[in-house]
Amino acid sequence: MHTLQELFNLDGKTALITGGSRGLGLQMAEALGEQGARLVITSRKQAELDQAVAHLKQRGIEVLAVASDLSKESAVAPLVDAALKQLGHIDILINNAGATWGAPAEDHPLEAWDKVMNLNVRSLFLLSQAVGKQSMIPRRYGRIVNIASIAGLSGNGPEMQTLAYNTSKAAVINFTRALAGEWGKYGITVNALAPGFFPSKMSRGLLEKMGDAAAQRAPLRRLGDDEDLKGAVLLFATDAGKHITGQTLAVDGGVSSVTI
Repeated sequence: MHTLQELFNLDGKTALITGGSRGLGLQMAEALGEQGARLVITSRKQAELDQAVAHLKQRGIEVLAVASDLSKESAVAPLVDAALKQLGHIDILINNAGATWGAPAEDHPLEAWDKVMNLNVRSLFLLSQAVGKQSMIPRRYGRIVNIASIAGLSGNGPEMQTLAYNTSKAAVINFTRALAGEWGKYGITVNALAPGFFPSKMSRGLLEKMGDAAAQRAPLRRLGDDEDLKGAVLLFATDAGKHITGQTLAVDGGVSSVTI
């Protein structure tokens, strides 16, 4: 029988976190690292990665950064190779890298649709496949956490105009269910987090447009902060959640409970 502290402990575990240089990705990197995991974080911009590494190391977290543009298929194999070289194996994969695009559906550019789908869905499939084949399946252990969104749980009002983003995040949710069903026999859990409104570079323009309305839509009457994903990601990434798979947890202040 394990204690609660032991169930949430990640000493000796390793994690690869995409989009880990800022925002929600950095918050989740902090959570995993603070519980003892060794990390590899990745994003496109080396300067942002350098800042994130310095921040995490100040907190006593062992971390390596690898710059990688996961919208390109050719970036996946080198990233996995670099992570495996550094970590030896990958216990936890956090698929957080993502993109959005705002445009009316009737005028949505095809290249923008492809950009969102390639990063939010295609790269998630390719990275999960590579990490699964090279590390998790052979070791019969893995924790995959996909970052979806409450935008994947419902449609939009006319002010949102994020058709590709919503569609991609709905795909992430069903990808999570399907992969969980297929890889459970290998001891791999696959779950998703669906954040609501958190202040971030990606959401800045929309939050400025919505003003206080974004917070007021939530029963808790606030936006997510720089701690609100930590407990949720640890549940899915540790043995505390070892009997949970194929699930999507909304972390949104209650927005989805009153709008879906």
